[in-house]
Amino acid sequence: MTADDHSQRDSVAPQVDPANDYIAILTPETALDPATTCLVIVDLQYATGSRDHGLGLLLAEQGKLEHAEYRFSRIEEVVLPNTLRLLDFCRANGVRVVHLTYGSEVEDFSDLPLHVREVCRATRNREGLREHEINDLVKPTGNERVFNKLGASGFNSTALELVLRVYGVDTLLFCGVSTNMCVESTVRDAADRAFRCVVVEDCCGGDAQHTHDASITVMQRLFATVDSTDGVIGRLAAATR
Repeated sequence: MTADDHSQRDSVAPQVDPANDYIAILTPETALDPATTCLVIVDLQYATGSRDHGLGLLLAEQGKLEHAEYRFSRIEEVVLPNTLRLLDFCRANGVRVVHLTYGSEVEDFSDLPLHVREVCRATRNREGLREHEINDLVKPTGNERVFNKLGASGFNSTALELVLRVYGVDTLLFCGVSTNMCVESTVRDAADRAFRCVVVEDCCGGDAQHTHDASITVMQRLFATVDSTDGVIGRLAAATR
């Protein structure tokens, strides 16, 4: 996939029906004001987001690359192209952007909690290595901040909340991987901190469709509203007129 491919792909409408969920109908609608909205791109790194690096390379060496075909295809064909479209729009229209990564900041991985230490070690996910880097298609530019997590949530081991408050942001748009891990963990913590959250469904992915769908279903029960790339761009565009 090249950087030009993203313009040729259509968004996929989220398969969520909150009207038939007695809790989801209580989720407040989230208006989008470009001046107080920030795009949060979660963990689109080579360590676990590329079939040619980190996890992909490890599985290929083990003869198990087909086990992660859904994950890598979803990232290549859906997540990255749609995230790039949304990122391009945000950059062109003055919407704040921050990037999250996860991984070790020391050579022996000793700074990581146990539940992520071995996966980071196995996928060479630490600062200074290519695997830790954000995918070149969506890499940060200009004044876009990067916050490196030592666990799942972007709020527990970074200055993310402080910077968002300084920006005057109250609404967050979420993209990235994995839907049911770091995206959902960060969304939950954001909601508890009184941020309004929008999960951009076709900018997120996980290891399997059913885990992605389950996470989307859970998040739209009070934590966030769910929308598509086209929907979010349309709402932001309308607010800029």
